Amino acid sequence: MSSLTSLAPLEAVLFDVDGTLCDSDPLHYYALREMLQELGFNGGAPITEEFFVETFSGKHSDDTALVVFPGDLERGLKFVEDKEAMFRRLASEQLNPLKGLDKVRKWVENHGLKRAAVTNAPRKNAELIISKLGLTDFFDAVIIGDECEHAKPHPEPYLKALEVLKASKDHAFVFEDFASGIKAGVAAGMPVIGLATRNPENLLMEAKPAFLIKDYEDSKLWAALEELDKAGAR
Repeated sequence: MSSLTSLAPLEAVLFDVDGTLCDSDPLHYYALREMLQELGFNGGAPITEEFFVETFSGKHSDDTALVVFPGDLERGLKFVEDKEAMFRRLASEQLNPLKGLDKVRKWVENHGLKRAAVTNAPRKNAELIISKLGLTDFFDAVIIGDECEHAKPHPEPYLKALEVLKASKDHAFVFEDFASGIKAGVAAGMPVIGLATRNPENLLMEAKPAFLIKDYEDSKLWAALEELDKAGAR
């Protein structure tokens, strides 16, 4: 487990959205499973959760589109758009914050830190989730992968967030739940705290997070933040 003490004085905390602010994967899985079954994908058999995690979860829209309609990106992207609309209908009724999120939000606010949401999700999804969780006024910026030249796992979305916040990579860290997002944060030069919400821990560890936590109430997180506070007070 890597220490965060070298970040003192801390300036900013960056958050992914899906799976990091809330456990939204079950809603994505449900929407995709229903729509793929209607299409007759996989011989009409419902996709398994394992297949969803391996093939679709956390992927860029173009990648998802080409899995569903190989060689027909336009048709695939229309499918993705419809699936995201279905996700938003479900999310507007069934979204809950990750355990301990409010505690971390208060910690960030009490420390007067800058904060951004950085996601590969479509802007409509990100803004809906952030609004449903009561975090619209919490974030100083929302950076969308599709609005950058390169989405995660490229570091550009995280570097753009630092630029917008006017914060240094040497005084910021990231919360992420996907290997591709962890890789993006690490490539941007920041320590990343990995959330083992649903993704296999061995895959997350391969992306080289500072450490993994189960949720925001994990004692490992609060021990690291306490150490960081002490380092900042020196």
